[in-house]
Amino acid sequence: AEAAAGVWGGLVQAGGSLRLSCAATGFTFDGQDMGWPAVGWFRQAPGKEREGVSCIHVHDGVTYYIDSVEGRFTISKDNAKNTVYLQMDNLKPEDTAVYFCALSWSGSYWNFRTDQYHYWGQGTLVTVSS
Repeated sequence: AEAAAGVWGGLVQAGGSLRLSCAATGFTFDGQDMGWPAVGWFRQAPGKEREGVSCIHVHDGVTYYIDSVEGRFTISKDNAKNTVYLQMDNLKPEDTAVYFCALSWSGSYWNFRTDQYHYWGQGTLVTVSS
């Protein structure tokens, strides 16, 4: 089975909100096909390295956030839809980046090590205007 993740971003003004969706295809979030992964959201701003933003384990729902988005972003999951969401509120211009989602079966997925994540989505641009 293959897995793929897609996201849909957009353009928003500072202070606005946007929700990203990451839908896995080719397997399910019920532990039957490929175990229980974590889904991570990453972003890459122009000229900067890719950084982890938030992640959630699809089995126990444990979530992690980086400090710069804590309290503004909310990650959630819908296992029935094999989808993970990233609700982004109070967006700031510094949130502008290409956002990606990916899957990890690592026991330390919260470290956001990109080499521990697989099946990267194609990425979507989120632009926050001031």
